[in-house]
Amino acid sequence: MRSWKMVSTGLFMGLLLMMSYHACVVYASALGRAAPDFTLKSAAGPNIKLGELRGQVVMLNFWASWCGPCRQEMPDMDALYRRYEDLGFRTLGINLDEQKGRAEGLVRELGVTYPILYDDHHTVSTLYKVDAMPTTVIIDRDGRIRYVHRGYRDGYIQRYQEEVRGLLRE
Repeated sequence: MRSWKMVSTGLFMGLLLMMSYHACVVYASALGRAAPDFTLKSAAGPNIKLGELRGQVVMLNFWASWCGPCRQEMPDMDALYRRYEDLGFRTLGINLDEQKGRAEGLVRELGVTYPILYDDHHTVSTLYKVDAMPTTVIIDRDGRIRYVHRGYRDGYIQRYQEEVRGLLRE
């Protein structure tokens, strides 16, 4: 019985390691490539098309209202957006909730000012191979994916700021 537990635990850990490796390879292969274009409905009403933001540094943040780390990072991301918006930086929050009301409530509660887009059919999150919440993709002025962050931990906002500032200087 005990040896079966050890074997099954080992197999599970091996599977997790393989999945992590695969995700890293997928994201690594995306770096430097053109960001897939999309058009999504915004909470403010009009559609937003990623391709129309060419020439600006764009941060895509895939999130959901049930995601604790998403809630944690949103106020800091909003501050980053407001700080660099006039320099050619855009943040697009791409919500994956199936019920928009939950997302709208959280956005109001947190006072988020950057555009919120709805991907309720998960077409864009599939296009970007989102497999962790939150996932943040930073795109340069030429429309190329330069950074991908899966999940969120303390200190990530400083990393985002450094990456955004570097891309704004290019």
